[in-house]
Amino acid sequence: MALDYEQLKEQWGEVEDRDGVRLSWNVFPSTRMEASRLVVPIGALYTPLKEKPDTPLLQFEPVVCKSPCRAVLNPFCNVDVRARLWVCPFCLSRNPLPPHYKDMTQNAIPPELHPSNTTIEYKLSRPAPSPPIFLYVVDTCQEEDSLAALKESLIMSLSLLPEHALVGLITYGTMAQVHEIGYTECPKSYVFRGSKEYAAKQVQEMLGLAQAAMRPGMPMQQGGRLPGGPAARFLLPVSQAEFQLTKALEQLQKDPWPVASDRRSLRCTGVALSVAVGLLETSFQNAGGRIMLFAGGPATEGPGMVVGPELREPIRSHHDIDRDNIKYYKKALKFYNTLAKRTAHNGHVIDIFAGCLDQVGLLEMKSLCNSTGGHMILTDSFTSSMFKQSFVRIFEKDDDDNLVMGFNAVLEAITSAQLKVTGLIGHAVSLNKKSTSVGETECGIGNTCSWKMPGIDPQSSYGIYFEIANQAGGTPHPQGQGKGLIQFLTYYQSAGTGMFHLRVTTLARNLSGPAGDPSIAQSFDQEAAAVLMSRIAVFKAEVDDGPDVLRWVDRMLIRLCSRFADYRKDDPSSFRLEKNFTLYPQFMFHLRRSQFLQVFNNSPDETAFYRHVLNHEDVSNSLIMIQPTLDSYTFDQEGGQPVLLDSASLQPTHILLLDTFFHILIWHGETISEWRKAGYQDQEGYENFAALLEQPKEDARDLITDRFPLPRFIVCDHGGSQARFLLSKLNPSTTYTSGAGAYGGVGAQSAQTIFTDDVSLSTFTESLMKLAVSGTS
Repeated sequence: MALDYEQLKEQWGEVEDRDGVRLSWNVFPSTRMEASRLVVPIGALYTPLKEKPDTPLLQFEPVVCKSPCRAVLNPFCNVDVRARLWVCPFCLSRNPLPPHYKDMTQNAIPPELHPSNTTIEYKLSRPAPSPPIFLYVVDTCQEEDSLAALKESLIMSLSLLPEHALVGLITYGTMAQVHEIGYTECPKSYVFRGSKEYAAKQVQEMLGLAQAAMRPGMPMQQGGRLPGGPAARFLLPVSQAEFQLTKALEQLQKDPWPVASDRRSLRCTGVALSVAVGLLETSFQNAGGRIMLFAGGPATEGPGMVVGPELREPIRSHHDIDRDNIKYYKKALKFYNTLAKRTAHNGHVIDIFAGCLDQVGLLEMKSLCNSTGGHMILTDSFTSSMFKQSFVRIFEKDDDDNLVMGFNAVLEAITSAQLKVTGLIGHAVSLNKKSTSVGETECGIGNTCSWKMPGIDPQSSYGIYFEIANQAGGTPHPQGQGKGLIQFLTYYQSAGTGMFHLRVTTLARNLSGPAGDPSIAQSFDQEAAAVLMSRIAVFKAEVDDGPDVLRWVDRMLIRLCSRFADYRKDDPSSFRLEKNFTLYPQFMFHLRRSQFLQVFNNSPDETAFYRHVLNHEDVSNSLIMIQPTLDSYTFDQEGGQPVLLDSASLQPTHILLLDTFFHILIWHGETISEWRKAGYQDQEGYENFAALLEQPKEDARDLITDRFPLPRFIVCDHGGSQARFLLSKLNPSTTYTSGAGAYGGVGAQSAQTIFTDDVSLSTFTESLMKLAVSGTS
């Protein structure tokens, strides 16, 4: 009996809660030919460290298949209890069970074979090479109030770090200074000239770290643990350095270099970052560490500069980049990309916190976060609560008072013979590992089955894409007998236990029967598919022109609809989609209009920030970014009711609450805002009005509590300038060209008209139907 869509959705939700995985197709096609007709690729959105209280933590080493397969024992293995053998479902080789499994019977099976333990975690016996490292890189060319607020946040953060964590400080302005916190007699720092490019070797020699480099044949990672090693002058445990570091931070002054009124401050961000990377790479290679950059403006000097020091020279815009009118862009991009590769290779993370009304060069620096799994936070100033609260949230602790972050993760995908991995889209770098699981085509970071994530947290999600290996001539599987299997292995250094852990998730899905098998269409998860496709679109947008990417999104949508909809050829009125496809065109409509693909009205830094966050979040958060949620509050209903993201929802007596993930906005209709300005809510007898005004604020507070980065909170009225954030997201069904009533019928008469030339969802859908039924794509 086929399950209906709601039951399937519930089932997929349970799998996501248990394994942290959502798949675009939950039945795999049997042949490559059939797979090419699906249009949307087979993909998994996987959150490896998803917090689950019931995941067993095993205190022993995993049982693995023989080389080169190395798959881990899992519930889908065939086990011969009498012969003490298990058969690997990936390579079909037979492996002996280890001696301590001798008491196993059909009724008493070890936890990793239990059917419900498709995700399991092992605490390995390998300790981390050193405690976690936090190196603050602070820009001192800031206004006094912003610098004071930043100093306060940094001093407070020392109390959030574990006592044994290592901590260090680099400040920069016209010059970069490495503070020697191990020297207590007086403040002492090593100064680097901001206009000069330093090679890694020079940095290490100048800081006196060269002798820390290991002699050939000695294990590298032990370097960080040498007591009193050369790096110990700059990086000390919090318990020893807190007093010294607090003093150094309190004494931080605004950069003393004079700045003329027509010039920008000289900032050597590139030099400060390369010195930070050089400091960590000698003594602490592959030890978990974060370089946290706090930038109050753009780099204006030395390697990595993004704009000249003269104010009359504006920082580059999207328009300049399109016209190739960019003086520093390519050189800066090359500098930061090289630095990002080096940092990722060393296993360290770079976080960027921008506190500036103008751009700081996130576009050029984005690979520093994207390749290392670092955070990117874009705010107007370090005085803002958005910065302060987002910064604190990075140091969140679990119930055992351990930091919830992982370092130096390696994610590997192993597939059964029917499937191959084509790539990953997310914050990672390729480890260039070839195996029988690697496909011929490439999607995102491809040609490998293994990726490195120097920084990983419980929210980090990765889009992993697959192709079908079977040629069309291969024998199709009888319905339900064949299964395609995927195993994800995530090795990571736990900041809490200080040990390496391995989390194993194993998935099995049915392979489709003969061609035309309806189970494939029923297995389509439109939400996961929309997010996986949006990641591909954003990946393309980084290299292709905007209009080309939009054409690709349209072409794929038309092809999907003409493949899976019911219709009579050339008759748009006969067009019907199954329930698990109906929302997909709507998601694509909103994706086309979103800030991920439309750069108009956003600076290049904002575009880099939005795309960075989209590539980090899971299905439900990504969907809020693509198609924001809208709730309406009125007198005649309890609480907020979800309403269409449509201009017909703008009613004079309604309050709307919009959640775009980055903004949370409360909008008051015309009548409501007039009453509020007249102060009715404070008068006796109008308690229900006061309660109505309060309700969306409470709901907004609930949304903000666990959101990272902290969203911008906006309260506005009908006709107010801030209302533009809402209007830009709504489907313009009531525009000056359509006349009211074109969409909503009732209620649309009183809805607000939106002045735009964008097509509405209904016009978009009509065009889609016409093209889909005509068979042109």
